[in-house]
Amino acid sequence: MALWQRGKWFWADFSVNGLRYRVPLRDSRGRKIPADDAHRDMAAGAEGRAIEKAERGQLVPQKERSARLPFAQAADDYLASRRLELAASSLVKETDLSIPLKDFFGTKRLSAIKPQDVIAYREWRSTTGKRKKEGVGPALINMEVGTLRRILKRAKLWLIVGPDIKPLKEPETIGRALTFEERVRLFRVAAQRPEWETAFCAATVAASTTARGCELRACQWHNVDFINRTLEIPKSKTEAGVRLVPLTEEARDALLKLRKRAEIFGPVEASHYVFAAFRSRFRLENRKGAHGGSPKEMQLTAFNPVRPVGSWRTAWRTLTRAVECPVCKRLQRPIEFCRNPKCKADMRGVKSPLAGLRFHDLRHTAISALGEAGTPDRVIMDIAGHVSARMLKRYSHIQLEAKRAAIQALSNRPQIVTSAGVSEGVNVTKHVTKSAEIGETEAAPPEVLESIGRPVGTRTPDLYRVKVAL
Repeated sequence: MALWQRGKWFWADFSVNGLRYRVPLRDSRGRKIPADDAHRDMAAGAEGRAIEKAERGQLVPQKERSARLPFAQAADDYLASRRLELAASSLVKETDLSIPLKDFFGTKRLSAIKPQDVIAYREWRSTTGKRKKEGVGPALINMEVGTLRRILKRAKLWLIVGPDIKPLKEPETIGRALTFEERVRLFRVAAQRPEWETAFCAATVAASTTARGCELRACQWHNVDFINRTLEIPKSKTEAGVRLVPLTEEARDALLKLRKRAEIFGPVEASHYVFAAFRSRFRLENRKGAHGGSPKEMQLTAFNPVRPVGSWRTAWRTLTRAVECPVCKRLQRPIEFCRNPKCKADMRGVKSPLAGLRFHDLRHTAISALGEAGTPDRVIMDIAGHVSARMLKRYSHIQLEAKRAAIQALSNRPQIVTSAGVSEGVNVTKHVTKSAEIGETEAAPPEVLESIGRPVGTRTPDLYRVKVAL
């Protein structure tokens, strides 16, 4: 430890845990301490406080040169250092998240970034989006601040900024679970166009196995067992996601369709991808000039089974937005008037009920269906690859009908059973203790007569039979 004079001010030079620190000394108000004998004792106290901060990790070591770099350069260095650690898609995402950070901080040094700067960045992003007119949501802001945190951590600076930064509260939009009617419409529409074949097969397998889109793209043919009807998920976002899932008949048929398509281009090897990369060409009909027309036939080109398909996002968005003409029932993209020249019906108010549906929502749908079927939580967690019961609760969307049926068990008023079955909404009172039959010559209790809409004091026909199960 040593006090030394640098210009007009006192500095401290010391080492903690093998790391050397050289910092200017400041008083309790944050002002630099003048280098003279009158302020030497004050400087000694400030040096002790600086050592305590270094022990807590709140000071930057002298050898950490990245703290002096401009933010833009430090961000580029950080991305270059993660190139071998991250997958290609994750690196692209991290690069995209750093773009607005560079725009805001620019040439500002990392060591000069304070908590108030991070707060100002969040306020700036909440009012500035891609279109420069509207801001972005708290979820995206939290992800961008996460990238900033990793950049500052690399320079050993986040401990100075982090304690004062709390994540923004994100809206609890956990996804969407399709109803039975929506599921029927989705697969009926997806099966109508050949250009949607890959998206259709992927959606069928996802809705039957709870698999994520990234998990399906990583599957190879050696992960598919048609004999035992199982699908092995070889790669996932978590360790629990690597699992073995049984196949339904629908999922098996979808995989067989992909297998037959792959066999057209040559022998299928175990190392080939199930969802292989390809390009599509369409033969159009009803064309007018150089534009327009509708696809009649699709041809696959550049089929490469050793590379997985990049994405089926375009096909997925097209099929979920597709609408049917209310007059001629022609399937088409949203448009003002029907594309059928013989129809030309007004379609400005027609919107697909599946618009905005994410592919990941099929996972929510599958997990919710398992929950509604009464599957034990432990089994659902094994099928879906969840780590905790909290995550299972986040993904499960139990429908209102299933909740209504379950909550009926809490009712103390048993239902009235007729010869045709249970009469909905009709109950008996608590004082009845055993099964009874109300004949034509026997008066029913007043409460029962009121519940079935008959005058009190009348005889109840033999149609109504009261079955009590307390």
